[in-house]
Amino acid sequence: MAGRLDGKVAVITGGVSGIGLGTVELFVAEGAKVVAADIQDEKGAMLEKRFPGAVRYAHCDVTREVEIKAALDLAVSEFGGLDILFNNAGISDGMRVLEEIEAETWSWIYDVLVRGPALGMKHAAPLMLARGGGAIVNTASIAGLQAGWGPIAYSSAKAAVIHMTRVAAAQLSPRKIRVNAICPGLIATSIFGASLGLPRAVADQMAARVADNAAKVQPVPKAGMPDDIAQAALYLASDASAFVTGTHLVVDGGITVGSRHAWDQSGPSPFAELFGEFSTPQPAQAPSSGS
Repeated sequence: MAGRLDGKVAVITGGVSGIGLGTVELFVAEGAKVVAADIQDEKGAMLEKRFPGAVRYAHCDVTREVEIKAALDLAVSEFGGLDILFNNAGISDGMRVLEEIEAETWSWIYDVLVRGPALGMKHAAPLMLARGGGAIVNTASIAGLQAGWGPIAYSSAKAAVIHMTRVAAAQLSPRKIRVNAICPGLIATSIFGASLGLPRAVADQMAARVADNAAKVQPVPKAGMPDDIAQAALYLASDASAFVTGTHLVVDGGITVGSRHAWDQSGPSPFAELFGEFSTPQPAQAPSSGS
């Protein structure tokens, strides 16, 4: 049975753990050759061994343009070209308020989350044009859509990714390169622990805690997993989305559909706080017949 990415070549940044790893696994299963670009060299070597001939690892710090270009060029030298770029590498800072964040931290967040994908698209576009087109997928976040889902630098950077995706799509879609974004919700990965400055091993343990508890805070009663985002990336990278560009796909278990009372009747309602007893439906009374 043919895979949905047969004959395709992809580069996935942040590709050896979390969402990136789940996407590498799915893309390979669907027939793609993949360059997994990351800074975790030991995990990258293990990934190559798992998928001999189908995956190559490239050390890639996305704040370094030369390393981004090298990872993309590796797709050409090893697999013959480039069809898909998944700009997925991500970081977060601690849950800081505006007056506490340092300028250096702000710049670092933007370098990874905005400048990195921008440079990825810059160097991917000529390679995709040589193949007659391609698909670019950028990882944004629900934090880029609403306040309260991430630190301020991270959240504003993800909002920038959403709009950058639109502008890039306007420029590249006429040349058959589609550009879209995914906005994950609570996904069980180590980024939550990393945002608190925890060591990677502890952050990985925190991912299990997210998996155990996320189902309780959203309409869809299951934890978001890396494969949920990988499936969205597969759709946006494949020919199934040939008519889709310049948009963002929210994959969040419904957590952003509204406040809790919208989907959980036991949750607190702002109407109850405002209007008290008047917010509770009263039993209908029979009209008076008069006399």
